Amino acid sequence: MKVFLPAALRVVLLVLLVAFIVNPGWFEPLFKPLTENNAPAIYNQGSLLSLTLQHLGTVAVATIAAIIVAIGLAILVTRPFGAEFLPLSRSLVNIGQTFPPVAVLALAVPAVGFGEKPTLIALFLYGLLPIFENALTGLTTLPASVVEAARGAGMTNRQKLLRVELPLSLPVILAGIRLSVVISLATATIGSTVAAKTLGEVIIAGLISNNLAFVVQGGLIVAGLAVFIYDGLMALERVAARRMGQAVR
Repeated sequence: MKVFLPAALRVVLLVLLVAFIVNPGWFEPLFKPLTENNAPAIYNQGSLLSLTLQHLGTVAVATIAAIIVAIGLAILVTRPFGAEFLPLSRSLVNIGQTFPPVAVLALAVPAVGFGEKPTLIALFLYGLLPIFENALTGLTTLPASVVEAARGAGMTNRQKLLRVELPLSLPVILAGIRLSVVISLATATIGSTVAAKTLGEVIIAGLISNNLAFVVQGGLIVAGLAVFIYDGLMALERVAARRMGQAVR
């Protein structure tokens, strides 16, 4: 029962979140008390479903790019021929954490213009560090006995990487991706300040019109997405960790 109730609650909340995104009009009575002077209770300047999909799409593209670059750098610096590039790689992935996302947007707009591109740049740079550090940790803390067994089995360096090192590092790498995705989901909202289509539009519209209902709607959708995606990636980590434990035994 202790396991069932939280799972059931998550399912109910997920259904409510999807229902609100698809048909927000159903929930108008809940948000009406947050409005003043007969202001609309439900965001009416665009489709919440469309904004949610565009928000998720922006985060997905930036995260995939960050995964490819960060894991590629981690693999490079854990090979004998690339070890000397570790300090440089750390400096590169720290760039996104050094500058606030707003500053990255301000610097990117003159170069690439308004819209989705500066937001993708900011999210990409901001998402590199957790993925890189976790991939680096995963690849450098593998059980020595397993690595030696792979080498003794006659595997080439490429086979050892693809069949042993990356699969065994997967739980740690997924933890970094999970952190990166959750950060990007929240950070993407500021992309609307440079005309990117994200859920930040709902929040900004509420702030401009002094409509608390809009602000709450945008915040709840982003928070709900973060929680459910976090849970999903956490479940993948547990599965990967169990398989890693079976492989090591």
